[in-house]
Amino acid sequence: MDNHPCFNIEVKDKYARVHLPIASKCNVQCNYCNRRYDCCNENRPGVSSMLLSPKQALYYLKVLSKKMPNISVVGIAGPGDPFAEPEITMETICLVKEKFPGKNICISTNGLNLFPYIDNLAENGLSHLTITINSIKSKTLAKLYRWIRYNKKVYRMEIGGEILLEQQLKSLKRARENRIFVKINTVICPGINDCEVEEIAKKVSSFGANMMNCIPLYPIENTEFASLSMPSKDDMKKIKLIISQYIPTMSHCVGCRADAAGLLGHNNTETKNFIEQVSLFTRIFSKKRNRVAVATNEGLLVNLHLGEAREVYIFEQSINGYSFVEKRPTPPKGSGVNRWEELANKILVDCQAILVAEIGENPMKIITQNGICVIQMNGLIETGLDVVYLRRKL
Repeated sequence: MDNHPCFNIEVKDKYARVHLPIASKCNVQCNYCNRRYDCCNENRPGVSSMLLSPKQALYYLKVLSKKMPNISVVGIAGPGDPFAEPEITMETICLVKEKFPGKNICISTNGLNLFPYIDNLAENGLSHLTITINSIKSKTLAKLYRWIRYNKKVYRMEIGGEILLEQQLKSLKRARENRIFVKINTVICPGINDCEVEEIAKKVSSFGANMMNCIPLYPIENTEFASLSMPSKDDMKKIKLIISQYIPTMSHCVGCRADAAGLLGHNNTETKNFIEQVSLFTRIFSKKRNRVAVATNEGLLVNLHLGEAREVYIFEQSINGYSFVEKRPTPPKGSGVNRWEELANKILVDCQAILVAEIGENPMKIITQNGICVIQMNGLIETGLDVVYLRRKL
C-alpha cells in the first residue's frame, strides 16, 4: 500500500495511477449504470474514450510511463467488467507484469466471475483488488440489478442476487487467503440500499476485507435510477462514520473513469493528457491493422467473390461487439496485379484481415504477402469477425 494512491491517502499527490480500458463487456446490468464509449468530458466510473486490446494497452502504458514516470499502479476497471471476458484481462496482466514487474496491478470487478481466476491472479502479482458489493440481501440486489449472466445463463430477480452475492463473498475470502489487499466498493442508492450499509460493512469485515469505499450514486440518463437523488455530503459522512466502526474507510475517492490516468484529483489535466497519448498511439496502431474488411453484397453476410466486389465494408471491434466503420471502393478492374497491390497497400492499410466468399490465386498471394489474413467463408459477417478478434474456430 505504500505507493498505491487509492489505498494510501498520504501518497495521493506523489504517485500516479493509470486504468487500462480493455474490458469491453459486462456480465451484469446495474440499474444505475449506462456505459457509454466516447465520453471524454465525463468524470465518473464506467466510461472510457477508447477501448484497447491487450497489446495496445501495453504499448500505451510504455508511452505514458515515459511521460508520467511516477505511475505506481496499473489498474483495470472497465468500462465493462474485467471477467466478462477473462482471457483478455489475464493476457493484459501477464503482459504488464512481464514488462513492468515493479508496478502494482489492481483490478476492480463486480466479482461474479472472479473466483476461478484468483489463484492465477495472485501468481501473476495482483496486489490490490476491488469488489463492488451493494447489498447482502437478495431482495435488494433484485432492485439494483436488472440481470446477471453467469455460466452462460441469464438470471433475474432474487435468484440472480443470490448467485451474485455467493460468488462475491467466495471470491473475497479466496483473495484474502492469497494475501491480496481487498477493498469493497458500495454504491449508495437512496431508498434502495442506504439503510443496509452497516450490515454490508459487518459482513465484508468478517470475510477479511481490508477497506471499504462508499460511492454516492451518480444519477445517469436512460437508467432505472435516473430519477433518484444523489446522496448529500452529510448523508455520506454519516454513512462513512457508521462503517468505520467495523472496517477502515476510504475518504479520498474521486470516482475514476475506466481510462483515468495521472494523480488522483487532477482529472481535467490528466484526462486531457490521456486523450492526447491515446490519439498518438492509435495513429501508430492504425498502420498495424486493427480493422477487418468484408466482401459483402448487403453488409450482413460474407457472400461475394473479391474480384466481383465493387466496394468492401470495414468493421472494427467496439465496446458493444463490432461496429461498421465505412464502405471503401475497390480499385477498378483491368489493372492486373496493380489492382491487388493498391487494394492491399492503400484501401486495406488499416485492416488485419479480409473476409471473402471466394478469391483468386493472385490476389490471395499479394494480399497475404502484405500482412493481411484472408478468410474464405460464407455466412454472417459477425461469425467471421469472431474468428479474427476472438480467435474462434470457423
